[in-house]
Amino acid sequence: MTKIVFMGTPEFSVPILEGLVTAGYDIAAVVTQPDRAVGRKKKIIASPVKNKALELGISVLQPEKISGSQEMEEIAQLRPDLIVTAAFGQFLPEKLLQIPARGALNVHASLLPKYRGGAPVHYAIINGEDETGVSIMDMVKKMDAGSVYAQEAVSITREDDVGTMFTKLSYVGRDLLLKVLPQILAGSLLSVEQDEQQVTFAPNIKPEEEIIDWQKTAQEIDQKVRGMRPWPIAYTTYQGNRWKIWSVSVLEEKTEEKPGTIIRSTKGQLWVACGNQSVLAIEELQPSGKNKQEVTDFLNGAGKNVAVGQQVGQDEL
Repeated sequence: MTKIVFMGTPEFSVPILEGLVTAGYDIAAVVTQPDRAVGRKKKIIASPVKNKALELGISVLQPEKISGSQEMEEIAQLRPDLIVTAAFGQFLPEKLLQIPARGALNVHASLLPKYRGGAPVHYAIINGEDETGVSIMDMVKKMDAGSVYAQEAVSITREDDVGTMFTKLSYVGRDLLLKVLPQILAGSLLSVEQDEQQVTFAPNIKPEEEIIDWQKTAQEIDQKVRGMRPWPIAYTTYQGNRWKIWSVSVLEEKTEEKPGTIIRSTKGQLWVACGNQSVLAIEELQPSGKNKQEVTDFLNGAGKNVAVGQQVGQDEL
């Protein structure tokens, strides 16, 4: 029986771990990120993969940094045949990749060589792609640069966000991995080198990238809102306060107003002028220190002084 060390952290990784267990692979250990303090109350939360591993009775390792750690020595002592990673969240050192006899595979949420890096789904949506996908690839020293065994495309609809796409991709990735893994282990499926001329990158989202630029078109801002949801959430500012923007609609309207100008307040929508004379309707937002709420509730409460003609996105926070 093939002995595997599985490395993953978010919900995306869970179906893949479960699939390997159900298919009968011997999961010797699960490696995941340490428990983290989350939210305003700083509640300590374990990763979804840790919870699932404990439920399945699998031992868990949680290195703060895998390179040079005691946990890396423990992985070596397990003498795995294979390492499988799926959104682990740390760069794996070459010394670790050399431990398993059959190497290391990654389930990557993109159609490589496009979108190498830690935020491939975010950038696929932000850039308005019609599809993304999953790649089963060899892990090498260079980030996401290994040769690819198999890929499967998945459409991105206008309603999708990062959360819905990660759910779709996790199940597609699970099924694709389980389909090709026996062939990889048997040596009957060969990998294909990535075309370096076609490489694009999707690095982790920086805080300044969460800010909405109202000079962009309504369509581009819609893509950004969906590409930042449910984390980290795009935001704008209004009179010194931060509004996290959860839901918007692109309108078939034109305006001569300056981008960022509130041009209309209707039941359920706050219309804002965008670049190229386009108009976006904010439908759900989260003011600083408040819960997420529909615009109607916001305008009847904390936002009752918001008025047509005022500007959003003008403040430095």
